[in-house]
Amino acid sequence: MNISFYKWSETDNATKARIMRRAQANIDAVTQAVMPIITDVKSRGDAALIDYAAKFEKAKITNLKASEEEFAAADDALDDDLKAAIAHCARNVKTFHAEQMNRIEKPWMIEIEPGVFAGEQVNPIESVGLYVPRGKGAFPSALYMLAIPAVLAGVKNIAIVTPPTPDGKIDAATLYTARLCGVETVYKCGGAQAIAALAYGTQTVPKVRKVLGPGSPYVAAAKRVLSDVMDPGMPAGPSESIILADETANPHNTCWDLLNEAEHGEDSAALLITHDEKLASYVRGNLPAIIDELPEPHRSICHSVMANYGGIILSDSLDHSIDIANEYAAEHLHLKVKDADSVAGKINHAGEILLGEYTPSSLGNYGIGVNHVLPTGGWAHTYSCTSVWDFLKRTSISKVTEQGFHTLKHSVTTMTDYENFPAHGDVIRKRQI
Repeated sequence: MNISFYKWSETDNATKARIMRRAQANIDAVTQAVMPIITDVKSRGDAALIDYAAKFEKAKITNLKASEEEFAAADDALDDDLKAAIAHCARNVKTFHAEQMNRIEKPWMIEIEPGVFAGEQVNPIESVGLYVPRGKGAFPSALYMLAIPAVLAGVKNIAIVTPPTPDGKIDAATLYTARLCGVETVYKCGGAQAIAALAYGTQTVPKVRKVLGPGSPYVAAAKRVLSDVMDPGMPAGPSESIILADETANPHNTCWDLLNEAEHGEDSAALLITHDEKLASYVRGNLPAIIDELPEPHRSICHSVMANYGGIILSDSLDHSIDIANEYAAEHLHLKVKDADSVAGKINHAGEILLGEYTPSSLGNYGIGVNHVLPTGGWAHTYSCTSVWDFLKRTSISKVTEQGFHTLKHSVTTMTDYENFPAHGDVIRKRQI
């Protein structure tokens, strides 16, 4: 097969728009499809979740919430090497996010002018839902990326939802990881129906204030539809990456780096952006054979991605590559360039930036400590990487003394009169003090 190749300065605007849009059109297309599911879950609660588990996961569910016996069986089912790997990676993630908590100021207040004080206090969100996708396998890494900062932030009520396996259970790695993170409220439901359950609550699944976690276009569409019921959190849809490289990048490694996010699914996006024609030519010529080394279904998935949402963009210069990357605002941006530290300072829009040949995306996905739940679909223009702040909120605090009241009253009543809010002004003018 051929790898999609674009000489950016000669590419038409419609093609550029399609590449920048990536799989967002998929989310638009399924929005209407999730509406009946959401309505059904709102109406029938647990019964609807059980029916959808049978329909979509071919799973016969008897109890929606994971039991103590299931947690114990999960611990027994995993080999020690996997448990050690999960613990190692989760420990690094905890260290990183604990440092974020250390850098959050405790309640603070400053004197703005004599007698006028203003500040903030930080509180955890009361309840959150964490969506852990399953797809063709299990993703315990997604769980510890979400649960660890939620627990560190002090969220009191955490509900994990994840699609059940065909035998009506939750995969062992997910249950083991949940308990390792300190969360034991795990529910067997996935897709749009799980998001609806968290938004409205059912007989078993609790209603929450906010939902976080990556998912399919159906999950993303359900979050969009239910955004007036609960906070849908950062948009986290199909995986996407940019490898921004120059002549210093290892060509062989670059081929494999492209496939890191591509293998997630046919709606993933994986782009090499480079001004080096020699590198572009190498990747274009060798990537198909490298993809063929993968087992199915990953082989077919990666071939599809490289023909649709992925490929190679040949830019005019390093600065041009940076401009394209900033416009795209990728979930994962891997800088394989000379003086990557300096170039990183020119990247204004990305979910994460990985620096150099020894920092492949998979290290960040699992164990460096940074969070891998990142904004997709161009939302890195305005959203940040997942952190403890996603589970916290700021409340402003103010206090005015008698001296400050008299200092402010003329300016404020002048403003209230101009904006025609008489009660605003009279609450000051007619105050009994």
